Amino acid sequence: MTPHLPQLLGEIYRNESRLIFAALVRLLGDFDLAEDAMHDAFKTALEQWRKKGIPSNPRAWLVSTGRFKAIDLIRRQSKFDPLQAVHAEQMVAETVDPSSQVDKAIEDDMLRLIFTCCHPALSLDARTAMTMREVCDLTTEAIASAFLVTPATMAQRIVRAKAKIREAKIPFEVPPEHELPDRMDAVLQVIYLVFNEGYYTSSGGSAIRVDLSSEAIRLGRLLHTLLPEPEAAGLLGLMLLHESRRSARTTPTGDLILLEDQNRSLWDRHLIAEGLSLVAHAFSSKPAGPYALQAAIAALHAEAAHSDATDWAQIAGLYGLLLRIHPSPIIELNRAIAIAMHKGPEAGLRQIDAILERGELNSYHLAHSARAELCRKLGQIADARASWERALALAQQDPERRFIERKLSELGAASYPD
Repeated sequence: MTPHLPQLLGEIYRNESRLIFAALVRLLGDFDLAEDAMHDAFKTALEQWRKKGIPSNPRAWLVSTGRFKAIDLIRRQSKFDPLQAVHAEQMVAETVDPSSQVDKAIEDDMLRLIFTCCHPALSLDARTAMTMREVCDLTTEAIASAFLVTPATMAQRIVRAKAKIREAKIPFEVPPEHELPDRMDAVLQVIYLVFNEGYYTSSGGSAIRVDLSSEAIRLGRLLHTLLPEPEAAGLLGLMLLHESRRSARTTPTGDLILLEDQNRSLWDRHLIAEGLSLVAHAFSSKPAGPYALQAAIAALHAEAAHSDATDWAQIAGLYGLLLRIHPSPIIELNRAIAIAMHKGPEAGLRQIDAILERGELNSYHLAHSARAELCRKLGQIADARASWERALALAQQDPERRFIERKLSELGAASYPD
């Protein structure tokens, strides 16, 4: 008997469930069947491992058990559908026991799964949303937050994308080499959004989800090995440079530390060196793409010995280039913050107010947080308080809410004239 078995299975689920799911999609060829099989396998593990002990390779055991659970389900359904009986026997004939192969094959299963979800038969938004849901197990709410749409809209996209994959019989495979370039944009976007959700979690009790950021970096490395072209290098460099700051981004109790206040001696210099090398490769061909430009901005932060040494003029210029090739209100917001750091808070505030007046980021809490801080620096305390309160109403992450509450407390109870 294993007294801590539920906790162990919970840990395996958190760390391994998406890998197990990807392997089952490869073996079963169906998303919904793989999801049900995986959950059945975990339920069976809770029963059998308590009696027989934990297997030497839990992941392989769960994949193998999930596969046979799926075959049993298909056999039961075959009483009403002879084609299901044929399907079940074909699956049995293909591999008697996949457990001996799973550890080797699983190294590429996540990449296969991403390319399947990013098939050109799907719209770009659907590809990314589908992958974030199926590959990374993000909630519909978290994905909707990343896309700045409602959860209901996102749920509809995911349902339609799954139906399209099933109806079009999209294969579970990495595409042949001649098709790779056309499929890269969606895959890069997927990895980027997964990393962002891990690096700066949209909601919940923690500011960081290391499992997601680490998985995105792993996938980025696989992709760069598979197709070492400049934008793949740019994305990997960008992620590594951001990840290098992880240990300095929060206090031991999980509270946020802004970039300007971070202890830079805690930054991982090995990751920075690797990231800088990748940035150089990303700029080896002209013109630079959006990930290369973002990586160059991250590189300028990494190279600054302290906050005051940051080259904000060059950062603002890079955001300007980025806006030309990849227009986005969030990039425009980041450029406004860089302008504020370079030319002063009044110049940045004008830019942010113009963005908010268009209504594009009215529901984006970081826009209101940025405005609040610039108002504070200008002595516009009433406006700063109003913007912090708006940001607090929109924020869904507990550490961020605590940070905003501290900012409101620091303003004091009194109002000052603007």
